[in-house]
Formats: sequence, structure tokens, C-alpha cells
Amino acid sequence: MDMELDGKLWDRESEETLEQVIRGIGPLDSEAVKAAEAHLDQLTKPPGSLGRLEAVAKQLAGIRGEPLPDLGRKAVIVMAGDHGVCEEGVSAFPAEVTPQMVLNFLHGGAAVNVLARQAGADVVCVDIGVNADLAHPDLRSRKIRRGTANMAKGPAMSRREAEAAVLVGVETVEELVAAGYRLFATGEMGIGNTTASSALLAVLGGADVASAAGRGTGIDDARLAHKQAVIRRAIELNGPDPEDPMDVLAKVGGLEIAGLVGVLLGAARHRCPVVVDGFISSAAALVASRLAPGAVPYMIASHLSQEQGHARSLEEIGLTPMLRMDMRLGEGTGAVLAFPLIEASVRIMKEMATFAQAGVSQAEAKKQEA
Repeated sequence: MDMELDGKLWDRESEETLEQVIRGIGPLDSEAVKAAEAHLDQLTKPPGSLGRLEAVAKQLAGIRGEPLPDLGRKAVIVMAGDHGVCEEGVSAFPAEVTPQMVLNFLHGGAAVNVLARQAGADVVCVDIGVNADLAHPDLRSRKIRRGTANMAKGPAMSRREAEAAVLVGVETVEELVAAGYRLFATGEMGIGNTTASSALLAVLGGADVASAAGRGTGIDDARLAHKQAVIRRAIELNGPDPEDPMDVLAKVGGLEIAGLVGVLLGAARHRCPVVVDGFISSAAALVASRLAPGAVPYMIASHLSQEQGHARSLEEIGLTPMLRMDMRLGEGTGAVLAFPLIEASVRIMKEMATFAQAGVSQAEAKKQEA
């Protein structure tokens, strides 16, 4: 069906509702987790000695429902959208950079493209709300509207638009699952999106704006103070309800953030692991966790960025990052860096010899360890 939103047509191939998506998210397969744990304990190593790799291996088993899962193809989904709040001068870069960077992604020249090529992953770019007319054969055009409204003057978008954006993310995952993808990462592009993410954290996480909002693209002290004042004004003006995640997302969020909420929910519904990138992705994950707590076990936190609200967001969700690389670029760069570690956990399960296969006495090994 065609849905008209603010004069724009978004062609929906599915009439599934957000509530149906959330209801379709099931728990991890506990039997597969137990089988993976038993297999890990038979490998030629002291129990638990591979640390987080073992934890990820068990998580993947529970997600996919088998102790030795096949993760198939890998994709980082980059959602792109503009933010009306840029009118307030909250970023070091102008809003015009958003469409320019989208074209850079499509031409393979951005950092996430380089790191994705190294990891053997595909970059899937979705225009969900860029304030420009973009055309490229590899661009997925799913524009809900041409950027959000200025949240410092009113709601960023309507609830209907926010829900439509979430469903874009869900349907993007569905399309990729049908094409054989089983491992996903969240990426984004949108000048001004750390402002929206900070507002989401302040409302949903109860964080003080001063601790939630950082320097984003590298603003100075004066602009940081201004950015924080703009966020406080937006929250006070719009009065988002912290008990209603969709209300918060619509009033002080962003289209690309909403799209990532859908990616996270869609991956969980299809029993696929999804790697959470930096601060903006963690804000989306926070919204997703409040909409559907059952989606959290399907998430893997990739890294801890320099953006000061990132750690707080991950703590609110209950996720622990795998890497500390002092990054603050976004795009999905940190998430893609975690792909090889996730694949390493699968290879350990599939390729490492057991004590019996290697002719090593497990009892003797335990005796020597003691």
C-alpha cells in the first residue's frame, strides 16, 4: 500500500504493525545455549579461558537456535536523515553535509566502506529522511519526510511518522534476511543526530542533559553549552513521556534513529544478531529496549565511543562493549570492527579440536590446572 506522509509517498510492501513485530520477538533458545556451553567445555582449553568470545558464542547459539550457527552474509545498515534542530547551530558542520556523505557511502569512499570491505560486509544505505533529492542505483529510497522539524520549536515528527520510520527499518531487515544476510550492524548519517540522541537519553534514561550531551562533531565549549540549552528547551517545550518510548522518539528523536530502532527489532524478530555501533545507535537501542525488552539479548555492543552519553546509554540497556578504540565517527564503523571478533567466536566453536579429537586427557589437563 502507499502511505502519504507530509506530502511524501512511502511505498510499504507490508501492512504489518509495530505491535505485531514486537509480539514476534521470542526468547533465546536455552537448549542451544546449553549445547554450546557443553561444546565449549570440551574444547582444548581451560573452561572460560576465551572470555567474551565464549560468551558471544553462547549468545549466537541462543539467537540462531543451534550450537554451531551459520551467520551467512553480513551487512551494516546505514540509515540517513536530516535534523531540523540544526537551525539552532548545534553542530560544527552544516546540514548540507548529510546528503554529501550519503553519496560518499554510495561511492564507497567513507570510513565505514573501507572497514566493511575489510570485514567482508556490505554497506546498505537507506535514505529515510534526507533533506535532498538523491538518486543512485544502490540507494534504498524510503524517505518519510525531508528531515525532521526543529524540536526546539515543536515535535521533531508526528507519532505516525516515527512509527513509519521504525517499520522501514524492520522491512529493510526482512529484505536482507530474504537475500541471505544473518548478521547485521547499525550505522547512521545525519548532521545534528547527537543532539537528538542526547535528548532521548535524557528522557528515557533520566540523565542530566549536561552528562548526556557531548561535543558530537567536535564543537567548542560555547557551542556545547548552547547545544545543551537547546536540548533542555526542546524537552521542556515538547514534554515527552518517558513511559511512552514512541512519544519520546517522535518528539525529540530523528528519522534515522527511528529506522535503526526498526533494524534492531527486525533483527530480533528474525533471530539474527545485530551489532550496535556508537552513541546514536545506542540511543536507538535504548528506545528499542523500552519498546521490546526481549530484543536486548539479540544485541551485541561493539565499542565504547568518546561521546560522553554512550556509556550511560549502554548501561541503561544492559550491554557491555567489546572494544575501546576512542572512536566517535559513527556510520557503523565501530560495529563493523567487531564483525571479525564475532566470526572468531563461531570459528572457535566449529574448528577448535575437542580433548577427545586431539587425544588430550581432559582429566589430566584439569589436574595440571589445579
